[in-house]
Amino acid sequence: MEGYEVITSDEQKAGRVVDLKGDYVVVEYGLLRKKRRAIPKPFLHADDSEHVVRLSVAWDMVDTSPKIDNGSVDERAGAAHYGLVEGYDAPETKGYGELLPGDPAWSAEEEELRTGVEPAAEQRARIRTGKEDPGPHGRPIIPPDPHEGP
Repeated sequence: MEGYEVITSDEQKAGRVVDLKGDYVVVEYGLLRKKRRAIPKPFLHADDSEHVVRLSVAWDMVDTSPKIDNGSVDERAGAAHYGLVEGYDAPETKGYGELLPGDPAWSAEEEELRTGVEPAAEQRARIRTGKEDPGPHGRPIIPPDPHEGP
């Protein structure tokens, strides 16, 4: 793959592949002052017949990515820039699955109950039955059929 031309998703030439470092491809671009940027492998597709690497990200994303210093790739900074999970810390928990307020692992229903918003399940039950009070625990109360005998 070294020497392949790199083309971004917005059809701009982004330079040439000069090295492979772990899960990253190092791209060099520029005329007089050469710049090197690392691009994660999940964002590229190599076409061996054309000697081209096509990216699924735009030129601006590549140009603003972290620079390569002293030939080493800062994988954490690169992952964070491209939105990969390796770039972020795990969310804090109290242990044994007890979640802290504001934890991204809160379910939508737990968040609704915590903030005082009517849970979606209760709202749907209220709308379906046409009643303002759907009964205990969001279950609609079904009245007995007046046409049935005792």
